Amino acid sequence: MKSKLKKIAVLTSGGDAPGMNAAIRAVVRSCAYHNVECVGVYRGYEGLIEGDFEILDARSVKNIINRGGTFLKSARSKEFMTKEGRQKAYDHLIREEIDALVTIGGDGTFRGAIVFNEEFDFPIVGIPGTIDNDINGTDFTIGYDTALNTVVEAIDKIRDTANSHNRLFLIEVMGRDAGDIALNAGIGAGAEEILIPEQDLGRDRLVESLKRSKKSGKSSSIVVVSEGGQIGKNIMGLADYIRQNLTEYECKVTVLGHIQRGGAPSCFDRVLASRLGVGAIDALLSGEKDIMIGVIHNKVTSVPFKKSLEGSNKIDQSLIRVADIISI
Repeated sequence: MKSKLKKIAVLTSGGDAPGMNAAIRAVVRSCAYHNVECVGVYRGYEGLIEGDFEILDARSVKNIINRGGTFLKSARSKEFMTKEGRQKAYDHLIREEIDALVTIGGDGTFRGAIVFNEEFDFPIVGIPGTIDNDINGTDFTIGYDTALNTVVEAIDKIRDTANSHNRLFLIEVMGRDAGDIALNAGIGAGAEEILIPEQDLGRDRLVESLKRSKKSGKSSSIVVVSEGGQIGKNIMGLADYIRQNLTEYECKVTVLGHIQRGGAPSCFDRVLASRLGVGAIDALLSGEKDIMIGVIHNKVTSVPFKKSLEGSNKIDQSLIRVADIISI
């Protein structure tokens, strides 16, 4: 049975991810399809506190499906972490006669939604938007596929230089607590070694592996390092250790940084974002709340917010085996 929601707000929070605009577009147009008014909230929870709202219709979101970032902007709000800040946000929602909220973001966004729902019993549905792919209850998060392709393209270009100069490149990618980007991009780009937070290989094992690669005839090597890799304090320290213990290579470091977050979303991310945006409105109109909309085995599904935060998706052990086998 469909609920009688008349006005739904949507916001993006936390780090931006390619495909967020596609998700906003899907939310807005789903609202229009169901004759529900849609309100865009600028700058995430900070805009919610300040009442930075704008009515959006189907034409408001034209020509944004191909754009990276988020046109609603994003911000991390310290004030929303306080009860007084959340009260201000709730007051603005009630004053504008908003009946429900769609939040697009990662774990921090969902934690804020959980607290807000507990305090005010306000209907909220989340859409996972983060390049790290570290949300439980969904096979993929919006932005992850685009980030992977960005990283692989960058590594392909760096390999040209590595091959030309017989160099060892350490390439740091995002993923403080999750190694999905490093593992998948490393396999896709043919890296000799991949260092991820979920697996502590140790610096000595890495050096020995690189020595074996050199003896086997490899004139250059690529090592992909997740920024949360258990290999030392930072990638520069790792590079110094390798230089001291492996003189066969000239060791260089490249930190890809925020380039991984930008750019036009891939087709996969555009389709995923569109499916999740429609799914979020369907869930709210069916009376669901305090949930995240995800995709499992290519089917749109919903999980409670709290379950989505019960540890990130487990790393695929079979991929680690694949990486070990094909990097010899």
